[in-house]
Amino acid sequence: MVEQPHLEVGGNDIAVHVLAHAVAVRPTGEIDIETAPSLRLALSEALAHASPAKPVVVDCSRLTFCDSSALNALLTARRTAQDTDTVIRLAAPNHQLQRLLEMTGTAPLFPLDQDPPTAGHFPRGYTDRLPQ
Repeated sequence: MVEQPHLEVGGNDIAVHVLAHAVAVRPTGEIDIETAPSLRLALSEALAHASPAKPVVVDCSRLTFCDSSALNALLTARRTAQDTDTVIRLAAPNHQLQRLLEMTGTAPLFPLDQDPPTAGHFPRGYTDRLPQ
């Protein structure tokens, strides 16, 4: 399957790419109380194209900051994804996001990939199982 053109979601330059093996959500910059609604919308759009065999992978490589609003958007999407046994993964999270996940005890809820998703391969660290 060829990568489908990306969908621009919201006004915050959050792209959603439907790949053969995953649905990539690619936010950039800061996700905070003002921009979290765009992330929620992008995650919702991604989940519409995802399945147990095609997880949502949030490419965090272009993020510079995430606050609790962004974390709340991720947790809400994760809860929705669980209804269909779909996994939400985080790829290339920066130190600040990893620290937020650790401080809030939510790190175990999101499988981590070292590399962002691409059309041709699974990221390093990829497994298709749901975190407990």
